[in-house]
Amino acid sequence: MGLLDGLLGHGTAVDAASLERRLEGILIDGETTRLAFKIIRDVFVFTERRVILIDVQGVTGSKVEFMSVPYRAIVRFSVETAGTFDLDAELKIWVSGNAQPIERTLKKGTDVRGIQRALAEGVLR
Repeated sequence: MGLLDGLLGHGTAVDAASLERRLEGILIDGETTRLAFKIIRDVFVFTERRVILIDVQGVTGSKVEFMSVPYRAIVRFSVETAGTFDLDAELKIWVSGNAQPIERTLKKGTDVRGIQRALAEGVLR
């Protein structure tokens, strides 16, 4: 069901080291990735300073948007775990100045505690 999961927008874990080349020129000196996950072709990257949303656009994927959300701009966040009958988890991040949260559906088994911890460490420190 891996392909179907991707088409439905479920998140899967990504090896942060494999993102190094993709993030070349994006990360500042001393900034490293802590956690990353992929939803279809898009990627969420958590560093010690911000969340980077990589949105691959178009059929060929040659157009890519990199949205940086500094932790100081996050006013609240919600991570909902998967249940017995609900097979996916939810991530919502509210950013200052936007009424609607950034939302993503995560595949059951995604490290939601790791995501929660990465956001908490970024926002609360």
